[in-house]
Amino acid sequence: MTIRNHIYFASDFHLGSFPKESSVSRERNIISWLDFIKSNAAELYLVGDIFDFWFEYATVVPKGYIRFLGKLAELADLGVKIMFFKGNHDMWMFGYLEQELGATIISDELELSLNGKNFYIHHGDGLGPGDRKYKFLKKIFRSTACQWLFARLHPNLGIGIAQRWSKHSRAASNAEEKFLGEENEWLIQYGKELLKKKHYDYLIFGHRHFPYDIKLSDNTQIINLGEWINYSTYAVWDGEELRLEKWNS
Repeated sequence: MTIRNHIYFASDFHLGSFPKESSVSRERNIISWLDFIKSNAAELYLVGDIFDFWFEYATVVPKGYIRFLGKLAELADLGVKIMFFKGNHDMWMFGYLEQELGATIISDELELSLNGKNFYIHHGDGLGPGDRKYKFLKKIFRSTACQWLFARLHPNLGIGIAQRWSKHSRAASNAEEKFLGEENEWLIQYGKELLKKKHYDYLIFGHRHFPYDIKLSDNTQIINLGEWINYSTYAVWDGEELRLEKWNS
C-alpha cells in the first residue's frame, strides 16, 4: 500500500515563456520531477506563475502544456490534492483547471495548520513595501471589467499580444537573480510584519526568482521557492520538517 504523507511546493515554472524550445525542455524537466514525487505526494501546491500567460475564454484555453497537464491529471487520479495559486502571469484562472483536474484555485494567501505548525503561503506579488505601480495594475487586471474586456478579444489576438509581451519578461531573459540581503528582500520584510500580528512556523512564497531558506527567528522559517529556468528548486514537508531542495533530473 502506497503511503502518501509528503506535501510539495513549487512555483514559477513560466511554461510558455520565450523562447519556446527552452519552455519545452523545462516542461520535460518538471514532468520528471512530478514522476519522482508521485509515489509519496499527498498534496501539491503550485504557488503561482506556473504559466507565463494563462487566460480561460469560455471555450478556449492557451495551446501547449499538454504533457504537464496530463501528468497533473495522473497525479489527481492517484488521489494527490492539487492547489493552484494565481500569480502575476497567470491570474486569469477561472474554472477549467478545477473542472479538468479537480484542482483548488487560490487567489491570494492561504493559511494552513499541519501537525500543529502554522503555514502562510502566497505567490508574493504585490506584497511588501514599494512597487505602487504594479499594485495599482494588479487591481485593474483582477477586475471583472478588465477580464470581460479581454475576453472580447479573439484568442488569436489576445494570446498573441501576451506571447509578444512574454519575449520582454524577466523569465525570457534567462538571467539568474541574486539575493539582495535581508534588509532589501521585500518578501522578508513583509514576513517580519506578518509575524508582528500572528505567529507562523513557515512562510512560503514564490515570485522572487532567487530561492532562499532563512530563519527569521528561532521558530519561524521563510522559504522562497525560486524558479525553474535556472534553479529547479522546490520545498517538501514530510510532516516534521520543511526543506528547500533542488531537482536534478
